[in-house]
Order: sequence, then C-alpha cells, then structure tokens
Amino acid sequence: MANPSMKHPKNIPGKFYCTDPDDDNGEGCIACNVCYTGAPEFYAEDEDGNAYVIKQPESAEDIELCMEQLEACPVGSIGNDG
Repeated sequence: MANPSMKHPKNIPGKFYCTDPDDDNGEGCIACNVCYTGAPEFYAEDEDGNAYVIKQPESAEDIELCMEQLEACPVGSIGNDG
C-alpha cells in the first residue's frame, strides 16, 4: 500500500498520488512505466523515470482507469486518499 507521507513532490493535489522513490517502506516508485504508459493523461515520469500524478480523474471512467493503474503497480506505489 502506498505511503501517503512519502508522496512524490511533483504530484498535483488530489486523491490519487504516486510515492517518492526514496520511500524506505519498499513502496516507492521503481520507474517500471506501467502507469504513465497505461494512462498518460494522468501519470507522467520525472527525469529519473519515476511516476507522479499530473491530472486527477474526474469522471467514473477516468477514476476506473486510474484504479487500474493503482492495481497494476508492481510495488504498490500509487495511492488513493479518496
């Protein structure tokens, strides 16, 4: 489960977030590219390839797409505070 106290600094405010790669709990982003290739409208990569949220979903369809990325993340670095 994503650590809400270790959010990537480039996340925009909202319920979805990605964790910083320096998360000591082993849930930090590993730059696998699953989310930003699966939902590039909502997730982007920083200069090191680590993911962060660039747009929060609004519609039910968009939320479903972001939840798919959350569930597909191999290290659980995507969180949902909603």
